[in-house]
Amino acid sequence: MAISLTDTGVGIATEDMEHIFEPFFTTKEVGKGTGLGLSQVFGFAKQSGGDVDVESVVGQGSTFTLYLPQADTVSDHDAGPTAREETVDGEGRHVLVVEDNISVGQFATQLLDDLGYRTAWVTSAEDALERLGADGGGFDIVFSDVVMPGMGGVELARRLANDLPVLPVVLASGYSHVLVQEGVEGIELLRKPYSASQLSAALQRRIAWAAAMQD
Repeated sequence: MAISLTDTGVGIATEDMEHIFEPFFTTKEVGKGTGLGLSQVFGFAKQSGGDVDVESVVGQGSTFTLYLPQADTVSDHDAGPTAREETVDGEGRHVLVVEDNISVGQFATQLLDDLGYRTAWVTSAEDALERLGADGGGFDIVFSDVVMPGMGGVELARRLANDLPVLPVVLASGYSHVLVQEGVEGIELLRKPYSASQLSAALQRRIAWAAAMQD
């Protein structure tokens, strides 16, 4: 199956074409945007056995074509475990999502809601600290982007490790070179793009860590 979307914008410059699927690549000025989220589209397509093709002419626009494999029809009797059964249910645990990119924040919160978590979403680390307060604000875990204007995710994790040492943190980044800094405990790095099962598994590992710390 193929789905195409065409715009009549300015098009994509030849020198930029090879970078458009890189996480957070953008031609905007610093602080004016973090990209279109195409790395996630590319990742989800590849995880599904599909692909993404792009054609663009400067001054005329671009066409993105998403290719997805056709699913085989199976009977209910033959069907194996569903995707839902393969993920871990959130059981109503409260997650604070920290993400400055609107589309990514919407995606993450919807994914977590579908997994059975309760979510709240803020767009900066500073807002996260205010929301958490001195006692964690009733949250079970923090799920934060790494690269954000102002305070980044690693610094946020450091602050929480000091102020709320039993509150687990999971960081997400599309940059392969980003590593969790030494001395910051209780966090885990999840690489973008991630699947629902990968996200849930990462959260569950950190929640289990926090429970063990309190025993």
